[in-house]
Amino acid sequence: MPAELTHIDEHGRPAMVDVGGKSVSLRVAVAEARVLFPAEVAASLKGEGMRTKKGPVLDTAIIAGTMAAKRTHELIPFCHPLAIERCRFETEFVSDVELRIRCEVAITHKTGVEMEALTGASVAALTVYDMCKALSHEIVIASVRLLEKSGGKREVRQAQVGK
Repeated sequence: MPAELTHIDEHGRPAMVDVGGKSVSLRVAVAEARVLFPAEVAASLKGEGMRTKKGPVLDTAIIAGTMAAKRTHELIPFCHPLAIERCRFETEFVSDVELRIRCEVAITHKTGVEMEALTGASVAALTVYDMCKALSHEIVIASVRLLEKSGGKREVRQAQVGK
């Protein structure tokens, strides 16, 4: 049986979820994005310490992803504005050509932070693309997905590919 839609009011109109009656708890979400590079671009980036003429690729991506996670409510209509307590990134090549960007967001609140983690990972990946597009337009953001969330009504833990 599919889950009930929560962003629809009794008249079938879009509505922000009322979290007033929910319990405050530690909410954590982890999302990842995968970026695929042409082999020669990946080798060049690694050889240059992940720097391009635009600057340090991963440092810039982490800053952009953090800023985006903090502003998710300005991008996604029904997300609540949240004072995020933790936003961490991990980046690593999981193959010769595939970069994994992982974003973990945490807060003690009445609502979850999976959209913030997904937004952070997405914008970090987009920033990597922007920083590297002069090297190739064949760079692919292959996937963005939620890996886990905890602290709310439902716990989620996805199988992790290429760990």
